[in-house]
Amino acid sequence: MSALPRSPLLLPDLPARPARTPGPRLNAVEWLLLLLGLLAIDCYIWLNTSGTLYQAYEDWAFDETLRGLAPSVPGFAADEIEALFHTGRNQAAPVATREFEQPPLSASRGPLPDMLIGRLRIPRLQINAMVREGAAEPTLRRAVGHIPGTALPGRGGNVALAGHRDTFFRGLRNIRKNDMIDLQTERGAFQYVVESTSIVSPRDVGVLRASNAGTLTLVTCYPFYYVGSAPKRFIVRAVQVDAKRPLQPPRGS
Repeated sequence: MSALPRSPLLLPDLPARPARTPGPRLNAVEWLLLLLGLLAIDCYIWLNTSGTLYQAYEDWAFDETLRGLAPSVPGFAADEIEALFHTGRNQAAPVATREFEQPPLSASRGPLPDMLIGRLRIPRLQINAMVREGAAEPTLRRAVGHIPGTALPGRGGNVALAGHRDTFFRGLRNIRKNDMIDLQTERGAFQYVVESTSIVSPRDVGVLRASNAGTLTLVTCYPFYYVGSAPKRFIVRAVQVDAKRPLQPPRGS
């Protein structure tokens, strides 16, 4: 049988085009973006992990000092291992509660930057954070900051503390009137009851104004779920409800 003639309507077979591959410049851009993304993730994990570890150690060290013991990193690691694996490590016997042997600060000098102020607790919200002097970013990354120029606990006046809305003060979005707040310091423990909350402009420094009565002001950014630099400030105002109490070692010690 003879071959059929090719139809003039059919185009001749064309060779297939080779698949295009990205040029070297595009590959370099992709690698650069990938590297930047990995670095951003590493930084985020490191900042959060370092803050958590810092808070865990400082909280443990504070309790050790209440027991009259000298805190150390090896002791912290041993206690964490004991808590995780229940190894039954023998702990030193607790001693009587004592006041910290730190000389009083002069009213004019005040605490040094980044000095440990104490520990803040809001039991209903399960907030537990160490407090250090200063409101600069390096301090707020790893602790709640005592705003310089405001009163110190136990001296009367308005004690003002600042914290990030996405870390230590995340739980403040659920705070309510009459919630109890404990502030433990080197010279005793103080208790406050929440009186009110408000939303103000960052320029409204009136919330830090001194007062004759013992008050506590908590400051964080608002809205809580805002992406970027939040435009407002969330304020919690609490009043002191008791006199100084002696520090007590944690239960179960």
